[in-house]
Amino acid sequence: MNKRNQGFTLVEIMIVVAIIAILAAVAIPNFIKYRDDARKQSCIANMKQLQTAGESWLTANPGTTAPTLEQLCGTESTKYLKKTPTCPKDSAAYTIAIENGAIKVTCGHAEEGHTLETTAAGGGAGGGK
Repeated sequence: MNKRNQGFTLVEIMIVVAIIAILAAVAIPNFIKYRDDARKQSCIANMKQLQTAGESWLTANPGTTAPTLEQLCGTESTKYLKKTPTCPKDSAAYTIAIENGAIKVTCGHAEEGHTLETTAAGGGAGGGK
């Protein structure tokens, strides 16, 4: 009786593990890059929302200083956003200022591309850089 052992040899398993390691070495850096890009785009979208809310606030309150996050965000019916947005990278708060007559929203990660072009007051939300 010739009984054949069934299963994988050590060499076959090592080849499969090596192939998986090579695929992971290629895929993981790309995954991290795509995740960071998604966080950056989400941050820019949050800044656009805040900029639009700030422009609406300035329209309703002409001749005032830049609004604070507390003036723009909350559950009251007089607020422009129900929830205060934060940067998806580390939940950092945004800062709002008026620069050359326009609302400027900034993130602490501007050096990583989390930036938003400013627009003239009432001129729309602008675009990301």
